[in-house]
Amino acid sequence: MPYILLFSLFIGCSGPIVIESDQTVTTVDHAAWDTLLQKHVDAEGNVDYKGFTKDRTALADYLKVLGQFPIADDADKNERLAYYINLYNAGTIQLILENYPLTSIKDISRPWGKNIIPIGDNMYSLGAIEHKILRKMNEPRIHFAINCASYSCPKLLNEAYTANKIDAQLEQTTKNFINDPKRNTIETDKVTLSKIFNWFKKDFTKNGSLLEYVDRYAKTTIDKNAKINYRNYDWSLNEIK
Repeated sequence: MPYILLFSLFIGCSGPIVIESDQTVTTVDHAAWDTLLQKHVDAEGNVDYKGFTKDRTALADYLKVLGQFPIADDADKNERLAYYINLYNAGTIQLILENYPLTSIKDISRPWGKNIIPIGDNMYSLGAIEHKILRKMNEPRIHFAINCASYSCPKLLNEAYTANKIDAQLEQTTKNFINDPKRNTIETDKVTLSKIFNWFKKDFTKNGSLLEYVDRYAKTTIDKNAKINYRNYDWSLNEIK
């Protein structure tokens, strides 16, 4: 039976302090990741990768704890969402730092295909976490929470996702992304959307049309017959200039 894992991991500490644990856990404290995000990510979701390199040990320690104490399959859904979203984002940052400096995540060979994330006894790729775990959880808003280190991606939230706040966090990140004119242009009779809506269309259309999904969050009311175009994707590194 899984136990609750409590740990403290702060910048400058020698490592995680595990109070009680087993192979899987039902809840994880993401305070360490929250500290790193607040320190190195601005309000626009841009990352100070150069500064982040100084905290690579703290990032590695956080990922090590997540890997050694994976969230249980029967844990609360919000706990699992927070665990895997934070794991994906932290793993992406680590991948960038391991190859920094660079101009795009696409400068890295197979960035989403390599097994680089340990979870328990297994190794996962970023792609596997996204497609085989997160997308299976029937929560399309995850697409606005996970970040691919690129300017056209949804902003990297500068706080950790936590189970007690995750519904509000996902709701806000979805609203922010859909109404961000740098990523989507919403007019009543036509919309130019991020390619995320094209790549993962089936995730957004399980209970209606794509326009209906977007209209639910858009500040501008969209006609049901509006024309849809898709914006070119900017894979430039989401780095603070």
